[in-house]
Amino acid sequence: MPLIWPELRQHAPLPGQRPTRHEPAPQRFRTRADPPPKPSGRRVFRLPPDDREVLWLYLLTRAGLWVTAYCARWLFPAAPDTHEAGSVLAPFQQWDWYHYLHIARDGYFPDGAGPWLSHWDNREAFFPGFPLLLRAVHVVVPHWTVAGLLISFVAGGVAVVALARIARLYLPGADAGRRTVLFFLLSPCAVFLAVGYTEALFLALALPAWLAAQRHNRPLAAALTVLATAVRISGLFLAAAIAAHFLLAARRHWRALPWLALPALPAALYAWYLHAYTGDWLAWKHAQERGWYRDFHAPWDAWSRTWAGAFGRTQTTGYAFMFQAELLAMLVGLLLLALLLKQRRWPEATYTGLTLWALGTSYWYTSIPRATLLSWPLWITLAAWSLRRPRIKTVYLCLAAPLSTLFALTFLTGRWAG
Repeated sequence: MPLIWPELRQHAPLPGQRPTRHEPAPQRFRTRADPPPKPSGRRVFRLPPDDREVLWLYLLTRAGLWVTAYCARWLFPAAPDTHEAGSVLAPFQQWDWYHYLHIARDGYFPDGAGPWLSHWDNREAFFPGFPLLLRAVHVVVPHWTVAGLLISFVAGGVAVVALARIARLYLPGADAGRRTVLFFLLSPCAVFLAVGYTEALFLALALPAWLAAQRHNRPLAAALTVLATAVRISGLFLAAAIAAHFLLAARRHWRALPWLALPALPAALYAWYLHAYTGDWLAWKHAQERGWYRDFHAPWDAWSRTWAGAFGRTQTTGYAFMFQAELLAMLVGLLLLALLLKQRRWPEATYTGLTLWALGTSYWYTSIPRATLLSWPLWITLAAWSLRRPRIKTVYLCLAAPLSTLFALTFLTGRWAG
């Protein structure tokens, strides 16, 4: 008989025999006269070793991004002939950060301003979850940029721990979670996890929600998805995936159905709020159309326009390169969707398909590379592939690391587009 559980094969010591170090000595039973045992005072909450390893990897990559930001402000200043580097926080104050800052500081419609003005910034295109949290943290952290970076830093740590735990549910081996997180943190658009954007906060809510759904804790999954939807519209795609997971479960508890409808509440409340100020129930969608050309077009039309921007010499080289990245990210997403459908992983396919449909039916592709950060099935699939073929890890790291640095420099120097 094989020794499957060797600890069960231990025997009690014979009379007069001293216990070995593998056989614990008999314990004296405490009587009522004995005083209660004193608490040791050393019992503190500690993460499991696997989670601590993942967080150590997260801290190392954060340090790498800060080194990149430091070098960027010296090597690529705003004025080419300057003799002073910009502020240490200047590389992180780019693009959409100002929309979140203005919403948190001034609100959506300050002093009667709104989309009826000719130079309006279309800030209502951004959901209120991140600006509300930014305003709350700013009460404790007076500097707006530091407050935004702190939110992303803490949220990113929560996200990578949750991603590693999800990966361990899917993949065998002690290295599954760490490898998945490594691929995720070195992905080309990983810089957006470190800046004052919504990706880190969304993942800090969405990934624990998915983990709770896998463990059949539907109230917790619904509550976290509600918060994720307040941060990004992608929360509705997550809600659809969790609903698909519920419908495909072997045992369906129909009393949980109302929980599955809760994630629509933040979007409905936000639409009601915008309607109260603008009279337009679709003000969020119309702001997306005005500012980012995200009105509906057939998928093949969006592909052809993006292809023309990438290779038709209609755009400057910087924009053309980003259009090429958009096309590549769409191809990766379609391949992932096909694989998920082949494997009959319907909930993950639902989330991926809805994301691709939303991003692939605009005038042209925008923000698809950034959206790969939100696709946890992609990073788990890559980790699974590399566990079967070890060379995949080496190939990925050799290709992704320089791209990650390049994309980080592009954003941190204000040259990002898309």
